[in-house]
Amino acid sequence: MVTGAAGFIGFSVSKKLLSMGESVIGVDNLNSYYDVSLKKARLEILKSQNGFVFYKEDIQNLEALKDIFKGQRINMICNLAAQAGVRHSLKDPFSYQKTNLEGFLNILELAREYGISNFVYASSSSVYGSNKNVPFSVEDRVDTPISLYGATKKANELIAHAYSYLYQIPCTGLRYFTVYGPWGRPDMALFIFTDAILKQRPIDVYNYGRMRRDFTYIDDIVDGTIAALRRPVPYEVFNLGNSNPIELLDFIRVLEEELGQEAEKNMMPMQPGDVEVTAADINKTKKLLGFNPRTSVREGIRKFVQWYREYYNL
Repeated sequence: MVTGAAGFIGFSVSKKLLSMGESVIGVDNLNSYYDVSLKKARLEILKSQNGFVFYKEDIQNLEALKDIFKGQRINMICNLAAQAGVRHSLKDPFSYQKTNLEGFLNILELAREYGISNFVYASSSSVYGSNKNVPFSVEDRVDTPISLYGATKKANELIAHAYSYLYQIPCTGLRYFTVYGPWGRPDMALFIFTDAILKQRPIDVYNYGRMRRDFTYIDDIVDGTIAALRRPVPYEVFNLGNSNPIELLDFIRVLEEELGQEAEKNMMPMQPGDVEVTAADINKTKKLLGFNPRTSVREGIRKFVQWYREYYNL
C-alpha cells in the first residue's frame, strides 16, 4: 500500500514499484491543497499500469482503511500521505493534526492489526528545526522544531518508535530534503519560480537569497525509498538528501539559464518557520541503504523544465 499515491513522491514511488512488477494499492483523498488536476493526471498514469488499484479515501477515515485491508492482501506499507508545507501550517494548523497525527496513527494501527512486514514513512528535514550542526545528522537531537509541520513529522518518528517497540513492527522513517523534479508540487520553489519567470512576473526571494537548500532530485528519492522498503529493520531513521546544498540565488541562476529568461526578483526577509540552511549527512544512508544520489541540480532542473513545457504545452 502506498498512501498519498497521487502526490509527488507517492506517485513517483508507485510508478517505480509497478515498473518492477510489484502490485500497488494506492490511497489518496485528492484534497485541494494544490491543483487537483495535477494529482489526477499522475493518477491516470498509474491506472494505466498493470497491478495498480486505487482507493479515493482519506487516511483520517479508519473505517474506510479497514475495509481496504479486509479486501486486499497488503504486506508492506509506504505511508507518504501527509499535509505538507511549512508555511501552510501557519494558516491551517488543524489539517496537520488530523492528517499527520491522527491519520498516521490509523495507518500504524492497521499495520499492527494485520502484521505488516515493513512500514516505511515520510519524515522531513524540517524536524531539524533550528539545529546548528551542519550537515544535519540523524544522530543530532531534534527537539527544537520551528514549524508545526516539522513538529508533526518528529511526532511521527516518536509514534513509530513506540509501535516498533511494543508490537515488533519494522519501521523506517525517511527525512526527505527539498525534493524536486518532473511532476513536482506547485507550492515548491522550483514550480513557483518557473511559472512566474515564464509569465514574466516577479519572484519572491526570501532571506534575500542567502538560504542554502539541499535540493534532491525525485529519482534519487525514489531509489532511497524503495531501498528502505526492501530492507525491513526494527526501527531506523535515514536522511535522504543530495548532500550538496546550494545557495538559493545559484539555484535561480541555473533555472534562468535553462529557461533562457531572467527573473525579476523581490528580495524579501526570512519567513516564519523557515531555516537558513538544510544539508543532509548521508553517510549512514549510503552504508545501510546503498543510497547514492546521482542527479546534479542542473540536470534535475533541466528535466523539470522539459516536463513543465510539455505538460503545459508551452
